[in-house]
Amino acid sequence: MEMGKSLLFLLLLISLSLVVIVSANFYNDVDITWGDGRGKILENGQQLQLTLDHTSGSGFQSKNEYLFAKIDMQIKLVPGNSAGTVTAYYLSSQGPKHDEIDYEFLGNLSGDPYIMHTNVFAQGLGNREQQFYLWFDPTLDFHTYSVLWTPNQITFSVDGIPVRVFKNRETELGKVDSNYHYPKSQAMRIYSSLWNADDWATRGGLVKTDWSKAPFVASFTNFNAATSSSNFAGEEALDSNEEQKLQWARKNYMIYDYCSDTKRFPQGLPAECK
Repeated sequence: MEMGKSLLFLLLLISLSLVVIVSANFYNDVDITWGDGRGKILENGQQLQLTLDHTSGSGFQSKNEYLFAKIDMQIKLVPGNSAGTVTAYYLSSQGPKHDEIDYEFLGNLSGDPYIMHTNVFAQGLGNREQQFYLWFDPTLDFHTYSVLWTPNQITFSVDGIPVRVFKNRETELGKVDSNYHYPKSQAMRIYSSLWNADDWATRGGLVKTDWSKAPFVASFTNFNAATSSSNFAGEEALDSNEEQKLQWARKNYMIYDYCSDTKRFPQGLPAECK
């Protein structure tokens, strides 16, 4: 009898896993919105590729909007000499006072590391950049880039390792800084694009895109978006192991933090940095 229950439980777990795998299908989840054929859904909806050439880049957006969510996407970035290219993956609402949660991957010369750029916009105001090197080559295989967005905080994670936490301090700071807002009321779609930004992306625009290496290709798979979960409250509070990983990533791989840029903010750092 106990063996029968165990077998039934195992079959239930397998069936649930299959449901998750089948539901993560780009045909169902996204629309390719620009690029004139340079964005393609492959492998029966299990993979998506964006391409950039001298004429155009390409991009897609989610069919659904999300107000608080756990978002995962596995991405394999442009290999080789990717200088001048940017692979963007972000959530955004619309309008001049939009909210936005950003990953941007800034390409580089062969052998030099990618820069992972993160930012948070609320009510149209951004300027909250933090940048990181990665501790692996993001062009050799797929890696998971996640956003956990709750009413209390936004957590950026790479392969399950938290690299940035942006907390909702609106109740505390909104009274002393009218520019401080937290994205909490505007639903957002997921967007991704591969485009040429050689006027700024690599070494401040000093290194230009080498079009002889085109087409440039970024690949995506295993997209997942969970909009409500009883585990959100538990997930957003980092345990001691996750806190150690966060500090490890920031100590060893963070290369820019707006909260340390006194030259940029000569009148004083933003309120949330204090």
